[in-house]
Amino acid sequence: MSRPAPLNGIRHIALQVQDLEACERFYVDLLGMRLLRRAHADLVYLTLGNDNFSLGRARQPTGDDPQRLDHFGFVVDLREDVDAWHAYLAEAGVTITREPHDHGDGGRSFYCLDPDGNSVQPLFHPSVSGQRLG
Repeated sequence: MSRPAPLNGIRHIALQVQDLEACERFYVDLLGMRLLRRAHADLVYLTLGNDNFSLGRARQPTGDDPQRLDHFGFVVDLREDVDAWHAYLAEAGVTITREPHDHGDGGRSFYCLDPDGNSVQPLFHPSVSGQRLG
């Protein structure tokens, strides 16, 4: 199978945080991000206008390690590109950890692991997909 349409950047990062409300205030009030969407009590999406940054309440203590990356997302331009990338990576033997699924905000994605076990999310998201940055 040939590689699907090119990925369009890493403009989606997801962090696990212990104090969701304090972190949201930091990124919004101090850094100037704006609320894109509050998915539920444990997950908010923020943006600077050309990105998608999620803060999720950690399900368990994250310890003393300051890095709490949950996953990172590679943006695709079209909704159907998500399924094309899923088929391509599955055929290549990549471990798929969550099948393609639709999001409540019009997005679509799936999750897979890189060889070192990092969670990668090919993602169509209406707020960032199709953008071209110089």
